[in-house]
Amino acid sequence: MKKIMLFCIIAILTIITAACGSDSSSEKTSGSTGSETKTEESKVEEITIKHQLGETVVKQNPEKVVVFDFGVLDTLDKLGVEVTGVPQMNIPTYLSKYADSKYENVGGLKEPDFEKISELSPDLIIISGRQQEAYEELSKIGPTIFMGLDASKYMDSFTENTKTLGQIFGKEEEVETELASVETQINALKEKATASGKNGLIILANEGNLSAYGPASRFGVIHDVFGVAAADEKIEVSQHGQTVSFEYIVEKDPDYLFVIDRGAAVGGQSSGQQTIENDLVKNTKAFKNDNIVYLSPDFWYLSGGGLISVAEMVKEIEKGLE
Repeated sequence: MKKIMLFCIIAILTIITAACGSDSSSEKTSGSTGSETKTEESKVEEITIKHQLGETVVKQNPEKVVVFDFGVLDTLDKLGVEVTGVPQMNIPTYLSKYADSKYENVGGLKEPDFEKISELSPDLIIISGRQQEAYEELSKIGPTIFMGLDASKYMDSFTENTKTLGQIFGKEEEVETELASVETQINALKEKATASGKNGLIILANEGNLSAYGPASRFGVIHDVFGVAAADEKIEVSQHGQTVSFEYIVEKDPDYLFVIDRGAAVGGQSSGQQTIENDLVKNTKAFKNDNIVYLSPDFWYLSGGGLISVAEMVKEIEKGLE
């Protein structure tokens, strides 16, 4: 009888042990499910970007990026963010690496290659003023955001665009560091320009034609942010500037003459210096004191508004004031 009871006890213990093993197996399966949930949670996050042309939902850290604005491109280059496609015609010299076949050519600044862009299936397309009319068409291809600069509030616009890029590509800390560095440079320049008490006139030379730019204009950052007083406060504010003559330059007689050569920027003939330094302009204080400053069309005409270009623009004006 004792043997029978012992056998029954052993049998019962065996059943209980098997049941415990089954529970343990169940717990492991549950752990696997938790891992799958974690994978679901780690999916790419999306953010909504508000811009001048609307609102666009963009996934963070997009892999395939098409950039039409060279200022944005130079910011991404500074931050170490790779892009997929750019308009390869008239690329600024300092961004010449993007002319390599490693990058897709997505058309011209004013004529995007919609077919090529569609083939790329981009995660993000970034445009500015020159592509504004193509916004709707590009938005059909992929998430598109407008990142043009507002010349009337240059630094606010530049800062906002740069921080937005930092948010999209997870570079917030780097952006804050770079913006602080640019601000320090600008403050030093502004102090120097204000202390000089001298004024300046900005001229765009285009194959013999002249346009003047003043405060709140396309190149007005020289006055509005960098602190150089304007030789003429009443210049018409427009994208293409106010058409002027050599007599006008002589009449305003600026202490400094800042010249941007459009022909050199768009692949035409570089004739800015030959155009400006004629017998009339040689009568101005700017010429007599060797204060005609020829600005790089790469930074001022083709790009601008990027972490690299803004810093270089500051350096050019500072050097010109020496």
